[in-house]
Amino acid sequence: MQHPFFYIASYKAEKYLALDENTGRHIVQVLRMKKGDIIHLTDGKGHLLTCQIAETGKKNCSVEVKEAVLQKEKTKRISIGISLLKNPSRFEWFLEKATEIGVAEIIPLICERTEKEKFRLERLQNICISAILQSRQYCLPKLNEPKSFHDAVMNANAETKFIAHCEDTNKNELKDLVNEETKDSSSTIILIGPEGDFTNDEINFAIANNFKPVSLGDTRLRTETAGVVAAAWLVS
Repeated sequence: MQHPFFYIASYKAEKYLALDENTGRHIVQVLRMKKGDIIHLTDGKGHLLTCQIAETGKKNCSVEVKEAVLQKEKTKRISIGISLLKNPSRFEWFLEKATEIGVAEIIPLICERTEKEKFRLERLQNICISAILQSRQYCLPKLNEPKSFHDAVMNANAETKFIAHCEDTNKNELKDLVNEETKDSSSTIILIGPEGDFTNDEINFAIANNFKPVSLGDTRLRTETAGVVAAAWLVS
């Protein structure tokens, strides 16, 4: 049976850890766990901690770290730059699924046709934390502050770069390039546009900066669906 799995903001090789109030309340009041029970913790930076509950209160819990293991980093780092969406729940759904799939970095984009620019970083980070716990992963994706499309293109330092768009121009299917272009690449980034797609100027600017244009299939996908499809192909 798997032990309950929780997140801590940081780990610095301490022997004893006092968990935050929300986590402590959940352990004590919801799960009814007691002194001596075992839980797992992660700091989202690769550490998996096996801990024994040392003390409990009504709203608090402290644990003793019995074992700390640093998980190996993935050989492929996948970054997705994706436009913010008018409907925030759709963007949140993308964040959850991309985190579960194992994307390493998410870059919210502000494009010419982006309709929403409000960004609640703390809420979105909590969604990512919940997703790594649900999928029992130990590395939290880096969630950037929103960037303009221009800045994201200019600052992309991945070995392999793609831009997915819907224009009828010369482009390859991403699924056909995954093994061919990314198998020996340690880092890949793909850009996903807003509801109205990237403009021609944005597409041409990305191509001029070494982004390869790709298609995600024959059907026209919602932005958040396109992001999940791209993540699934690139992480696999």
